[in-house]
Amino acid sequence: MTRIFLAIVLTFLCAHARSQSDTLLTRLNRAILLKGKYEQEKIARISALHRKLDHDFQATEGNFALLQGLCNEYKTFIYDSAFSSIRRLQNLAYRLNDPVRIAYSKIQLGFILVSSGMFKETLDSLVNLPVSLLPDTIRVDYYSILARAYFDLGDFDKDAYYTPRYNRLGSLYIDSAKMLCKPESYSYIYLSGLQNLKNGNMRQAERELNDLMENYPLTPQQLAVTASTLSYLYITRKKDDRAIDLLARAAIADIESSTRETSALSTLAEMLYRQGDVLNAYNYIQEAMEDAVFYGARQRKVQVGSILPIIASARVTNESEQKRLWLIYSSVITTLSVLVLVFAIIIFRQLKKRKVAEKALQEANKIKEEYIGYYFNINSEYLGKIESFKKSVEMKLMTKKLEDIKYIVNSINPKKEREELYHSFDKVFLKLFPDFVHIFNSYFKEEDQVVLKEGQLLNTELRIFALIRMGIHDTEKIAKILDYSINTIYNYKARVKSKSIIPNEEFEKKIMQIHAL
Repeated sequence: MTRIFLAIVLTFLCAHARSQSDTLLTRLNRAILLKGKYEQEKIARISALHRKLDHDFQATEGNFALLQGLCNEYKTFIYDSAFSSIRRLQNLAYRLNDPVRIAYSKIQLGFILVSSGMFKETLDSLVNLPVSLLPDTIRVDYYSILARAYFDLGDFDKDAYYTPRYNRLGSLYIDSAKMLCKPESYSYIYLSGLQNLKNGNMRQAERELNDLMENYPLTPQQLAVTASTLSYLYITRKKDDRAIDLLARAAIADIESSTRETSALSTLAEMLYRQGDVLNAYNYIQEAMEDAVFYGARQRKVQVGSILPIIASARVTNESEQKRLWLIYSSVITTLSVLVLVFAIIIFRQLKKRKVAEKALQEANKIKEEYIGYYFNINSEYLGKIESFKKSVEMKLMTKKLEDIKYIVNSINPKKEREELYHSFDKVFLKLFPDFVHIFNSYFKEEDQVVLKEGQLLNTELRIFALIRMGIHDTEKIAKILDYSINTIYNYKARVKSKSIIPNEEFEKKIMQIHAL
């Protein structure tokens, strides 16, 4: 039971972590769309600083402060512009003959050199500085940049002999920087976390860096640096989801501060590629390469360039696979659509046939009902006549009036009875098919159409085909009903069909298509 509960909890936590990562990636994608807006704001600040600088660039403290601001805007944005601005800052510091400002400008130069991967140049620029004469804040920057230079050099070499040596030197410089910081300050806690991370004290590093992330009001640049550093810790521990979250937060902060000198996006792209999220990985590695080219960081271009072809190749493969799958899906959907259409047509036809059959059945039932009533009525009349005839004959026999019996028998007129029978049939038939004569005549030219005599409902030709419409197709039966020979019925039918504008073989079908009322 406990194991099941733990499994449920772990499943929930994993789902929550994935959901959080997806949310952060959505925020990151939105930030990328707004990247141009953030950069326009930075360019506006840079342009304002340029306008404020004196045209003749006098050696004044005001111009030095403006150049400081310009260098800060450029140093993580464009390497060439940052380098040029810092060289101007150095020249101005020398013109002001201010050792502190000279040292400060050299330290700023060291920052952009290490950012672009120029480690030897970084170390050369920072030698022989009068460190003891500098304010504590500048000395902290000095030691921090040297520590970063050695740490980055160790990461770049990845050598079993030199990397530990570089890490020890970097740690010594962090010790020097920490001595100048307040223990509760951001700089102290971050440097301590970085030092513990490089020295393998992962738990302590995690506590310190998480403390900064959770409890300190960080600037976008501080957030980006802290989150990137902490993500490295989780990468080494194989906690990829946590690392992805931190890298996404770092990348968002970099974009919002228009920081082009960054590694968060490229590292994030590599991790997402390993997890199979090729689309986001490709988009982010493209952004990372654009940043590296824009900033002009040689080292960063090499790093991004090493992974970009792999991710791009995976994207092409992924797109090919998606196209193949879409082709399969499209084929399946097309086949299903065709099958659905075929079945729909079949069902429609079946329903149509069923409706026709139902209509025919209803029509047949109506005909049956009418004719059952008709024949009951006829039979009732004939039974009445027979009964009356029987009584008359019996009465005459009882009174022995044989001559009267002869008179009674002779009074019966079969021809008249048959005509009455036909008249009754005609009335009932036309009640069911009131348009029969009109439709029948439409099958002939005007000169060949049937013209009935006054008082006549149907003639012999019409009566023959009326019986056919009633479902009596046997010529012999028709002949008996109408008291004609079979040949006479054949002749009537042949003569009618020969005059019709309907082909002979189709004529009776057309007769059957005449619907009852």
